[in-house]
Amino acid sequence: MELYGFDAFSPAEIAEKVEKIGVAKARLPFLQMAMLGVLAGAFIGLGALYFVLVTSDPDLGFATSRVLGGLVFSLGLLLVVVAGAELFTGNNLLAMAWAAGQITTRELLRNWAIVCIANFVGAAGLAVLVWLSGHPAMNHGLVAEQVIRLAAAKCTAPLGTLFWKGVLCNSLVCIAVWMAMAGRSVTDKMVAIVFPISAFVAAGFEHSIANMYLIPLAMLLKDGGLPGVPMAEAIGWGGMLRNLGVVIAGNLVGGSVLVALIYHLIYRRQAG
Repeated sequence: MELYGFDAFSPAEIAEKVEKIGVAKARLPFLQMAMLGVLAGAFIGLGALYFVLVTSDPDLGFATSRVLGGLVFSLGLLLVVVAGAELFTGNNLLAMAWAAGQITTRELLRNWAIVCIANFVGAAGLAVLVWLSGHPAMNHGLVAEQVIRLAAAKCTAPLGTLFWKGVLCNSLVCIAVWMAMAGRSVTDKMVAIVFPISAFVAAGFEHSIANMYLIPLAMLLKDGGLPGVPMAEAIGWGGMLRNLGVVIAGNLVGGSVLVALIYHLIYRRQAG
């Protein structure tokens, strides 16, 4: 096999790998796909938990807080890629296999629907466990306050803002997954993942699966009477559905169109 750089796969080889992996992912048995989806939701939730812990510290400056928070949030995708799980946002790359005619529209939508729902179960389930553990009371309740503050902003942001933040977010997530496939070791994958993921988090872009953890946790904390913030009343089922509906759409465009379909046109259209 042709080598690229420091023994990394070339972009053309990555495109071929993404297409083949997409076929395998689309045809996973239901139970395996769903269980791996639950794990991915929990993994991303752990990254969000780590992010909140860092950004709840008021002594950190703005840039320091955002960059450090982004770096630790990378834990979520590292767990997905290295430990193995099915993440809806990363699976938007299945659009490459679909565009090449390797999987059907039904197989594509089946994967996205099952994995997205399973991600919610895993992320929201982790939120319940974190709430029961008392973790949000850390730092004199500032962790809980930060969760509520973040969720309130997500539930009240303009729809156009949420959509485009979702587009930008998943462009970077899918680029991170794409580059991780160039690596041959865990270290390679870590280096490839950390910078795009920390960039989208530091920039405040919208990741639907992270929101599936943060908003349910904020709903639990708000009901428990922990510190509130302006517009906290918007946190609820309506606010969550409003956010997720638009952010999922933006994530789909960013990952499947701006990454998967563009790379298909560049590297795989002629190969098909």
